[in-house]
Amino acid sequence: MKVISVVGHKNSGKTTLVSKLVTALSALGSVGTVKHMESHRFNPEDTDTGKHFDAGADVVVGVTGEELITIARDPSLDKALDALADSGMDFAVVEGYKESDIPKVVLGDVPDLSNVVATLPENSDWNIDELVELTRTQPDRMTLELLIKKVQKNPAIRKAGAIGTFTGIVRKYTDGLQTQVLEFEKYEKVAEESIERICTELKQKDGIMDVVIHHKTGRVEPGEDIVYIVVASSHRTQLFPVLSEAIERVKHEVPIWKKEITVDGEFWVHDHA
Repeated sequence: MKVISVVGHKNSGKTTLVSKLVTALSALGSVGTVKHMESHRFNPEDTDTGKHFDAGADVVVGVTGEELITIARDPSLDKALDALADSGMDFAVVEGYKESDIPKVVLGDVPDLSNVVATLPENSDWNIDELVELTRTQPDRMTLELLIKKVQKNPAIRKAGAIGTFTGIVRKYTDGLQTQVLEFEKYEKVAEESIERICTELKQKDGIMDVVIHHKTGRVEPGEDIVYIVVASSHRTQLFPVLSEAIERVKHEVPIWKKEITVDGEFWVHDHA
């Protein structure tokens, strides 16, 4: 899922630009949006869903004739984006969240921002086609559920009898050593080409319909996901050996480096999965 945000001061045209970008992107795939609402509340205390929520429900789902609204506790941008990815979105457009590290299109002069990919005038006649292409060049945000949905959309899935997944996570303790965080860096083009080659070669094996692999970069904390592998096969007996081979090949063939930050210091290692 490609993610981009639009930020700017109040009345800078953020909502107008987001709406135009959503319209253009929807011609290319499914689009989800996130709006930073700050102090707003969707389910006031005098509504039934508000009463459910205030009574202690962790998640409340409201269903109308045209809408389905999920209200949950502990809100965050990461959770919102993961929810969009899990639902199978191709694109996510975020309005607001200046402090985030996601790619940003900035309207006007907004200082001290990270990951700015474009700066545009406020309330202008923007070139939406250029913004669409800019959005398509952004890194992919992936969840396991999104990868499964992509495999299920493959026409070859009609011949499959099984889908299997592997998820690598960060261990907190290894031989008594406590990990605080891992940092992953990859040689972008070469790493992606290596992963694509592995997937292509594994799909040549008997009974294998599809193989997709995604490895995260950046900071990953203990308990969080590192790598996803999804395999579709005719039979389960064909599936598990390919899952095992896939992760071993990722470990040994893909140029991704890991910095392990522990309570006793930090060091770089290549065995990253």
